[in-house]
Amino acid sequence: MTHRERFIRTLKREKIGGQVPHFELVFFLTMEAFGKVHPSHREYGQWNQMSLTEKKLHMEDMAGLYLDTARRFHHSGIFVHPNPGRTFEEIQWLLETIREKSGDEYYLTMHGDPTWSIPDGNTMMEFSRRMYEEPELLNEESERRTEACLELAARLDSHGHLLDGFTLCSDYCFNVNPFFSREKFEELITPYLSSVIRGYRELGYYTIKHTDGNIMPIADLLVDCGPHALHSLDPQGGVSLGTMMQTYGDRVALIGNVNCGLLQTGTDEECRADVLRSLHEGMQNGGGYLFSTSNCIYTGLPLSRYELMLSLWEQYGNYDRTGN
Repeated sequence: MTHRERFIRTLKREKIGGQVPHFELVFFLTMEAFGKVHPSHREYGQWNQMSLTEKKLHMEDMAGLYLDTARRFHHSGIFVHPNPGRTFEEIQWLLETIREKSGDEYYLTMHGDPTWSIPDGNTMMEFSRRMYEEPELLNEESERRTEACLELAARLDSHGHLLDGFTLCSDYCFNVNPFFSREKFEELITPYLSSVIRGYRELGYYTIKHTDGNIMPIADLLVDCGPHALHSLDPQGGVSLGTMMQTYGDRVALIGNVNCGLLQTGTDEECRADVLRSLHEGMQNGGGYLFSTSNCIYTGLPLSRYELMLSLWEQYGNYDRTGN
């Protein structure tokens, strides 16, 4: 099977045998690994000044960097950042370039979440006021954003097999608890999360719902919205992969749970124990698990620690060798 086929079968919670598929939402250490700036960190203003020849070279470089990352670190999927291009034509161009270079080897996904996330510090008070005084206006905006997401998905679909699915990256939770009360989550989030996931499914796309933090008070609501998978199952937010697998593993695939905090600041022994724990808990059902960190490979995380994590995955992350 290709990496893409193994990824999709895992999203469908099928038993695949062999190595557990691996995926990172983002790998930002491209400068350290390849001597190149990650695509999402490149300046859009420079793009507007480029000639067509320069843009073509830049697209080739970005597509090549995504593929170099996937090949070197054994990723089964690629989360594409349509940057610096932001128009539909530029998004299409980047996806087509990746497909031309890789065929159907990798699962391709990009962001597509219309729902509200935790507001930043500058807008939190105002957003909190609006939740209680103007919820109908927030929902009207959510409806417009949902329609825009599905329009983009349909347009991409009309141009052939460019994308396999969408990753919905609005964060809802702090480490202690969700930002939204359960009541407000059901009022402001679930109708539109359910709607966009249903629309993506009807178009033939797969969906991964990402949110950091303590999702446990709303985990059932997230699963009820119908995503194919949940990411990132944050242990720093108190999320137990074992509990999630036992409770929801028959309804949704699970991605993540290797503690990023330990990878950055823990000892080698702590990292090793956490990686092995994640593999043991994630592999208990014999499928439906994508090995990943609890966030991403972010700037400042030592590349050597990620390489340690991968070496343990290569040794212990095989269903056939564990009997699962």
